[in-house]
Amino acid sequence: MLKRINWKAIYFGFAWLISLCGVVVLLSFINVKKQTVKCTNVKILIPGADNFIEREEIDAILREDQGVLLGRNLENINIHQIEKKLRSNPYIGFAKVYVDMDGVMHIEVKQRQPILRILNNGGQDFYIDNDGLKMPISSNFTANVLVATGNIAEVFGSRVDTLHTQLARDLYKTAQYIKRDTLWDSQIEQIIVDDKNDMVLIPRVGDEHIILGNADSLDVKMKNLHIFYKRAMPQVIARQYKTINIKYTNQVVCEKRDSTALKKVKPVSAEDISRLRDKVADSLINDVIGDAIRNDEAGTAPEKPVTVKPKPVEKPVAVKPKPVEKPKVEKPKPAKPDATQRKPVTQKK
Repeated sequence: MLKRINWKAIYFGFAWLISLCGVVVLLSFINVKKQTVKCTNVKILIPGADNFIEREEIDAILREDQGVLLGRNLENINIHQIEKKLRSNPYIGFAKVYVDMDGVMHIEVKQRQPILRILNNGGQDFYIDNDGLKMPISSNFTANVLVATGNIAEVFGSRVDTLHTQLARDLYKTAQYIKRDTLWDSQIEQIIVDDKNDMVLIPRVGDEHIILGNADSLDVKMKNLHIFYKRAMPQVIARQYKTINIKYTNQVVCEKRDSTALKKVKPVSAEDISRLRDKVADSLINDVIGDAIRNDEAGTAPEKPVTVKPKPVEKPVAVKPKPVEKPKVEKPKPAKPDATQRKPVTQKK
């Protein structure tokens, strides 16, 4: 019994064969075209706001590697070598080079994106990009990223390299987490590594130090810190805390500042000022009454009572002192005027 012919498979086979032939013809046409077409222009695209590398530097790399490109046949330009040369630059993460049929060469360059700047204990200064690779500091541009200082032993060689120490990997992981969160990205500005190799976060607002420890359970630690800030915001604003320890995932331990330091920075409210003024007024009145009683007991009371006026205050509060029984003082009889004495002359105002 004869088998049925699978016309569908034959159809797809012919379609693939025709497509392959078309590709071969097209490549041969392009190859012939490249032998005649010359490079008329070079367009360089560098997306992003960071300017670690400028167009002039890329032009210099092209001249050094390929010489003058304008006017040369496209067949004599090694595009793959240009891409390899550009990718070897420490500030370039990706490079793509292609030419069109009009002789225009297009170069697309993607710069490395740093997320952390390291100042190690040996005095070296370098970046860590978002891929976890080290990159040097640029004289053209300074990235506004998180800064890590202190007891950091990670070193930087002469080329782009991976991270070698666990502490550097923890710093990179922490910087990644902070960069992704808008709240912490705006609040945390520095990481200090202390003598115990604990990471300490330094906020932009506030004087407290946040002891993070390592990068284990980082998400849980930062969520606990977020909850603590919500519940204890008045105390944080009043700068009562010296350290906030989130090193342990199941608790938040806070250390308060010295009480003497708190008194120095404690703001004085309007109620405190009013209460202080009332206290001064009460003291003045009590002193006057006490002096009057002592003078009466000694028999040296003046003929006319002396009135003591306390210093005026902006908003005096009426103070009612306790009534004090004044001793009865007999009024002296007025002396008869002597005829020989002259009457005092009263001057009219």
